[in-house]
Amino acid sequence: MSSQYSNTEQARRDLGQRLRELRKDAGLTARAMAEAVGWHESKCSKLQSGRTVPSDEDIRTWAQLCGVPEEADDLIATVRATEGAYIEWRRIERAGLKRAQEAATPIFDRTSRFRSYSSWLIPGHLQTADYTRAVLLGTATRRGLSQDVEEAVAVRMQRQHVLNERGRLFAVLLEESVLYKLIGGPEVMVGQLGQLVTAGSLPAVSLGIIPDTADRSGIHPVEDFWIFDDTQVNVELVAAWLTVTQPGEIAEYARTFAELASLAVYGASARLLITKAINALG
Repeated sequence: MSSQYSNTEQARRDLGQRLRELRKDAGLTARAMAEAVGWHESKCSKLQSGRTVPSDEDIRTWAQLCGVPEEADDLIATVRATEGAYIEWRRIERAGLKRAQEAATPIFDRTSRFRSYSSWLIPGHLQTADYTRAVLLGTATRRGLSQDVEEAVAVRMQRQHVLNERGRLFAVLLEESVLYKLIGGPEVMVGQLGQLVTAGSLPAVSLGIIPDTADRSGIHPVEDFWIFDDTQVNVELVAAWLTVTQPGEIAEYARTFAELASLAVYGASARLLITKAINALG
C-alpha cells in the first residue's frame, strides 16, 4: 500500500509543478518573481516544490504576474481540494464530537457497498452504545474536547440504520487482536462481542476475522480504513482523517482489502474466535 500521505503530498507536488510551468512560460525567473512582489526567493522555491501550501492571495499574485489571471480560480480550487484530503482531528472536532459524527453521515447515506478493515477498534456501525461511549469518552479526555459525548453516541447509533436498509452491503474485516482490546471494561466488551456475533448474522453483513495465526508474509496489518462504493476511501490516522479520491489509490485500497479478506475466517469459524474472546473475559 502507498504511504498514507501520498495522495496529499503528490497533489501538492503537482500543484507546485504547475506553478513552475506558468512561471517559465511567462519567461520569469524565481528571483524576478520574488523581487516583483517583495517575497524572499525561497518562498517561490517552497511553493514550486509543494513544501509550502499557497494562500489564495499567493495564487492570484502568481497568476497575475505570469499573465494568466484567469487560471487563478482553478488553482485555488485545486489547493482547497488538496488540503481537504488530509484534515487534522482537532479541526474536525473543533465544534464538538457530535458535529464530527454528523459530518460522516452523508457518505453513509449515499453509499451502497461498504468495506471496512480495522486493526484498532470495532467499526462504528457495529458498535454498541456502551462501546461507542467508552471510545468517545477516551477521545474527549485525550484531546480536551467539549463533553458532548452522549449527543455524539446518539448520532452514531442513529447512523446504524443503514445496516437494515435494502440494497446495502457490508464487508467487515477485523484483526483477531481487536477482539481482545479492552474498551470500557469487561462487561462492555462482552456486550460488544455479543453484538458482533449478532451483526455478523445479518444478511447484508459479511464479517471476517483475521486470525493471529494467519501467515502475514504477503500482507501485514495496516491502518484502519473504509471504502465507500468505489468512490472514496477514508483512513483513520493518529492525528488526522485522510480522504482518498484518486481512482488509482482507491483501487490500491480495494486490492489490499481483498488480500486481507483472503486471510480471514467467516461464519462458524469467525464466531468461534469471537466466543473464545468472550470466554477470555471470564
